[in-house]
Amino acid sequence: MGDSIKYRTRSLAVSDQYADGKAAKVWEHYIGSRSERTEVYREWLVKLLRDRGCQRVLDVACGTGIDSVMLLKEGFKVMSCDLSDKMVMHAFRERWARRKEEAFDEWEIDVANWLTLDGDISKPGDGFDAIICIGNSFAHLPDFDGTQSSHRRALRNFAKMLKPGGVMIIDHRNYDAILDTGKAPEKNIYYHGSSIKDITTSVTYVDAKPATITLDYFLDTSLAPEHNNNNNKVVQNGGSPPRHKDKDVEEDTIFRFQLTYYPHRLNSFTSLLYECFDNHITHTVYGDYKPKGEVETPAYYIHVVEKNL
Repeated sequence: MGDSIKYRTRSLAVSDQYADGKAAKVWEHYIGSRSERTEVYREWLVKLLRDRGCQRVLDVACGTGIDSVMLLKEGFKVMSCDLSDKMVMHAFRERWARRKEEAFDEWEIDVANWLTLDGDISKPGDGFDAIICIGNSFAHLPDFDGTQSSHRRALRNFAKMLKPGGVMIIDHRNYDAILDTGKAPEKNIYYHGSSIKDITTSVTYVDAKPATITLDYFLDTSLAPEHNNNNNKVVQNGGSPPRHKDKDVEEDTIFRFQLTYYPHRLNSFTSLLYECFDNHITHTVYGDYKPKGEVETPAYYIHVVEKNL
């Protein structure tokens, strides 16, 4: 079982909101416990993939690798990619720390751009059995020209990478609720770290239409004593592997970072999915991983897109 790390960088046309390293540095403080986060949807996701006979999964927004690691541990073969090399580096560290485990030794990780995905990632045979894009990741992609051409291009590239009969799981925040009420639903199924001090929301309008939603995150890492354990304990509990200490992290506990999102409304995003898959899909929507309508005001909408044969 040899070591076969693959890593390359390329010129990316899309701006990387994590490029300054601020969010990547404290991302897992924002997420909180890995096991607590994935427990919300692990059983649901794994069952959905197994029921459809999926083996090869493409995680197109792997970030630090939390969901990819969960799927690797469940026995799936995972290809992981992300636009941000800062975030992906955390996944590489995890892979290196666990390289003696066969699943992790075979874990493929790369930096990739959704707008050139079919050229950045090698498609196995007729495509991947499944694609996941969760954690409100797709909303990071801007609408550059006001026509959502970038969103269409990315989704069409996802469709190209998915085999006939394959399934895509993609989500977004409940932007309907945010736009209609001015604030996000209080419950957050993905992010609940004890370091979160405050999150403020602002909306930018262009020609009387909501163009972007900006969230300002304020974290105090001193509020999360569970992250002060030694590195070996963190790895055993499924956290980040050992790495050199970062002077800035040791001296600073207050962090602020800002992320901007495109506010996809549920109905318009659903229409976009049908369009980009040429209407050859079976589509189901869930609210916070529950049947739609069971949660009165879900924090997230999850779309299950099955590509017809």
